[in-house]
Amino acid sequence: MANHDDMSPDADESMGAPVPDARPIAPQPLGGVLHTYLGYDAVKFGQAQPADSSGAARGAYEHLLAAGSMRHFTDEELADAIRIDPSQIQGLGPSIDALIELLEQRKERILSTYDPAPATNAAAKAFLDTAAGAVPNTGKPDVAKRIAHAIAGEQLRDLERLWYRLPENSPEQRALTQALERLREKYEVDQLTSRWSFSGREALDVPGAIEVKAELEELDRLLEQLREALKNAKPAIIDMDALEEFAPQEQVDSLRDAQRRVNELLERLAEDAGLARTPEGGWQVSPKAMRLYQRSLLATIFGGLQAARSGRHEGVASPDGAVELPSTRPYEFGDSPSAMDIPQSMVNALLRESADGPRAPGTPVRMRSDDMVVHKTRQQPKCATAVIMDMSGSMRNGGQYVQAKRMAMALDGLIRSDYPGDYLQFVEMYTVAKLRSSGEIPSIMPKPVTIRESVVRLRADMSDPDITEMDLPLHFTNIQRALQLSRQWLGGRPTPNRQVMLITDGLPTAHFEGSDLYMMYPPDPRTERETIREAMRCKEAGITINVFLLPSWSQTEDDVQFAHRMAESTGGRVFFVAGRELDRFVVWDYVKRRRSILG
Repeated sequence: MANHDDMSPDADESMGAPVPDARPIAPQPLGGVLHTYLGYDAVKFGQAQPADSSGAARGAYEHLLAAGSMRHFTDEELADAIRIDPSQIQGLGPSIDALIELLEQRKERILSTYDPAPATNAAAKAFLDTAAGAVPNTGKPDVAKRIAHAIAGEQLRDLERLWYRLPENSPEQRALTQALERLREKYEVDQLTSRWSFSGREALDVPGAIEVKAELEELDRLLEQLREALKNAKPAIIDMDALEEFAPQEQVDSLRDAQRRVNELLERLAEDAGLARTPEGGWQVSPKAMRLYQRSLLATIFGGLQAARSGRHEGVASPDGAVELPSTRPYEFGDSPSAMDIPQSMVNALLRESADGPRAPGTPVRMRSDDMVVHKTRQQPKCATAVIMDMSGSMRNGGQYVQAKRMAMALDGLIRSDYPGDYLQFVEMYTVAKLRSSGEIPSIMPKPVTIRESVVRLRADMSDPDITEMDLPLHFTNIQRALQLSRQWLGGRPTPNRQVMLITDGLPTAHFEGSDLYMMYPPDPRTERETIREAMRCKEAGITINVFLLPSWSQTEDDVQFAHRMAESTGGRVFFVAGRELDRFVVWDYVKRRRSILG
């Protein structure tokens, strides 16, 4: 059992010397990163291909990001994710067209046969007759007045609440029970006349009108399913059991056959997208599916940009990590053979030998060192980035965690495709922090809130072997520990270009002092000081911190100011982003930072 001691009243007092105020650095444009893509070729960026035509990989991964697992990814969701041309399914169109025509005819017969007006009048009269006995004649005049007012206004909710104000099992209460039932019937009849236009003369009573309404609702539901199935080749969405009540068996059987063929096609397309059936009947994703999903993300992020005159690279990248520039220079001893401009060198040798006189056929070209030219190159320095992903309890609000994980997948795809020499590490942040690989990102989830008191002051001695992470409330935000892990990881990367991208929605609520872990809500200045202290250690190690601040229902000016102090203390920036655009902002900023390093 963890020894989580309530902190004493003086626990809010500062421990140790205060962190000196960070000296402000030269102002930088906040959020001014969108313009940086004007010089990029969106068509060629990342060798972006159109998103997977089936959409299966994206649909599966979106589910995985939201649920943290593929256990509940259903066949219906797979069918919704994959777009199929209806022409691929032989006989699907005619089968569904025939059923739509059949149901439309049945619906028209109903509308042209019946007249619901008598049912409307009968329902209104039945309600008023039963409601009259529900108004108390003696005692509780205020209740009687409110009941009479609710009856006149046909206020169902008010009458339901007033039912409890009447004496239990009294005649008035029983009468009001019957009146409520008659009022619900009147509502249904009113809905019937308002939703459909009738032209028939056969009078309907109240039970008949309710029955007709139920049938028309079922017909409309089936017609919607059939039209959607015809449009997107999704017969799996059709309720076949309900359809059997209105259609001949041979037509239903024909549609079932189309369903079977569509399901076979879906299975094949899912396999092509890297999805496979599990023994339990669910789905699992493969590395192929992840690559397809990342490609679709990058295509989405950059697809809206107009193609520029030049791409993001000025030349071809050689195996030794240099970028070839358009111009060349004479060969010098020690130049890498991979940088040689072979066509131009051959032309130079031919021109020189031609100038010496005619050459006999079959005479080999003799290349000399002064014929050889090499591409001018520029070394491409590597960059190391640690992405801190807030997975505290508040990240569940509005699905912020899904956007953060989508960012992680997009950034990982960008670096794998265009910056394979760079270093990238993800850090999951909650009450503590953990290093995470890109393969773990889809399954991590925000931590459930286990303490709901308005004021929390807890301490846990993590040097105690009896206390483990499972003994802690995990929904707090420990930016200090996440920065510490990032600093330690970045310190081991052989590059001077190091940065942290901190994705969070507010202030830190947990920190370490030695082996003591403090968890404090509302956010405490003590936690902020220790967090800023760790940020200053990052600055001393040459690490820049960029803060991406997500909107939150509980966000205040204090959250914004803390984000500014955090970024300014290390020469970083603050971006105020909406969760739905987080993947764009993070990837764009990474490219901006990477471009500035190259330039």
